[in-house]
Amino acid sequence: MKLLITACLVFFFQMLQAQNVDSTYAEKLGYPKGAKVVILHVDDAGMSYDSNEGAFNAILNGVATSCSVMMPCSWVPGFVHYMKQHPQIDAGLHLTLTSEWGGYRWGPLAGKSVVPGLVDTEGDLWPNVEDVVKHATAAEVYTEIKAQLDRALTMGFTPTHLDSHMGTLFASPAFTAVYVQLGLENHIPVMMPGGHATLIAKQMHSTNATIQQMRATGKILWDGGLPVLDDLHNESYDWQIPDSCKTDDKKLQKFKTQKYIAAIKSLKPGVTMMIMHCTATTEVFRNISASGDVRRGDMLTMIDPVFKKALADEHIILTTWRELMQRRIALNGK
Repeated sequence: MKLLITACLVFFFQMLQAQNVDSTYAEKLGYPKGAKVVILHVDDAGMSYDSNEGAFNAILNGVATSCSVMMPCSWVPGFVHYMKQHPQIDAGLHLTLTSEWGGYRWGPLAGKSVVPGLVDTEGDLWPNVEDVVKHATAAEVYTEIKAQLDRALTMGFTPTHLDSHMGTLFASPAFTAVYVQLGLENHIPVMMPGGHATLIAKQMHSTNATIQQMRATGKILWDGGLPVLDDLHNESYDWQIPDSCKTDDKKLQKFKTQKYIAAIKSLKPGVTMMIMHCTATTEVFRNISASGDVRRGDMLTMIDPVFKKALADEHIILTTWRELMQRRIALNGK
């Protein structure tokens, strides 16, 4: 049955024609026509202690509304235990098929012997997306992402959604098919910009065929009873931090806040997920990654009153994956 489902999804992914975007998924979910509905989403929870602290700070003390957890990483128990004390936190799974840092790495939860195509010569997940596509099968990918979901459920953590670390699950149509399959089988929302996809198409230099494929997949998810994004903003990790801001939190906060304000002004109507990597960096984090300034800047923006005011001025409606699913369930009953 699973193979049949996968085959059908791959077929539809490749063959369905684009649906006319007459209305946004935001409108279908009951938001006002023309509304700009935004999920301010923190990636990489569970990756490190600093990652957890940054996510909690951005959500509980700032305006971030959602996050997702890297289940193969060491600080997942710390995140999940804290989250149980704060059940209002909207948290999904950052399905992880790569291990990109040089001295801090992790392996597959399914085990090397079960998914040999997912591991490198050190026994860890591959450090880049290209090697995952080259070496792993879709069956191995499905086995691993299901193991990550099973681990979460075993811990008493029911994710509000699924998304993809480093976009690996979008790097191959076969990978995307099993990603969608996991969401449909478990009735968990799946991050997929299946609406107008204006910003993500521009960032990825997408062809019309790619946009059609995303919209077709979005329709499969919608018809399966799940909410769908209209667009995805995934540019913040590439914003270059000026040297003058790297040692001054006030300057860093001002720089990143200005960038995020410009970003929200660029949004089109619909449900858009904005991806960031809020991290409360300590001196330890520099031994994990050189991206500390980028990540700390994201956290500082989320707790900045200036950014909060800008969201109100731009009439942004903030939401969570939990709320989107509740709205979708309500529609199923009508």
